Parts: sequence; structure tokens; C-alpha cells
Amino acid sequence: MGKKLYVGNLSYHTTDSALLDVFAQYGAVTSAKIIVDRQTGRSKGFGFVEMGSDQEALDAISGLDGQSIEGRNLRVSEARPQEQYSQPHRGGPHMNRHHHSQGM
Repeated sequence: MGKKLYVGNLSYHTTDSALLDVFAQYGAVTSAKIIVDRQTGRSKGFGFVEMGSDQEALDAISGLDGQSIEGRNLRVSEARPQEQYSQPHRGGPHMNRHHHSQGM
């Protein structure tokens, strides 16, 4: 289990410091960051929190996942490695369009 947590379904008004305060109830918070749109500067409704230990991260997940904060039910889980977020989407309705054609 990693110490970095994904926090989703945040209110667009939640700040980094408010996020830190919520997670500090479960242990030492190394960092708390709301992800913002580069062009508008507005929150994207999710962020990442890094806890001081694996146990604190587990406690925060069990204590906060599904809890209502600022009128929104949080989604808290272990963060996946960044490369999983940045891979382009592959597939779509035409992906295997010609998979049955064979040469004669």
C-alpha cells in the first residue's frame, strides 16, 4: 500500500488547506494538492494527499471514503502510478472493424 491517496468527488470550492485539515484527523499529512485546470485555474474536483505512513493512509481510506464533505461524498483510494493516468485512450467502436478479413 502506498502512502499517496487519490481523493475524488471534491467540491470545486475545496482548497488544499481544507483537504489537509480533513486528512490530518487520520495522521501526519505530507502533502495535500487539489488538481486544477491549467487554462482556467479552477479545481477539477479531485486531488491527492500523501500520508506519513501506510497505516495512516489505510485509516484515512476507511474513515473518509464515502463520507460527505462540503455536500459531496468523497471517493478515497490508493493513488495509482501516474503513468496509468496519462496513457492515451485506445479503442472505440471502429477498433476491430476489419478483424475478420483474411488474405486469399
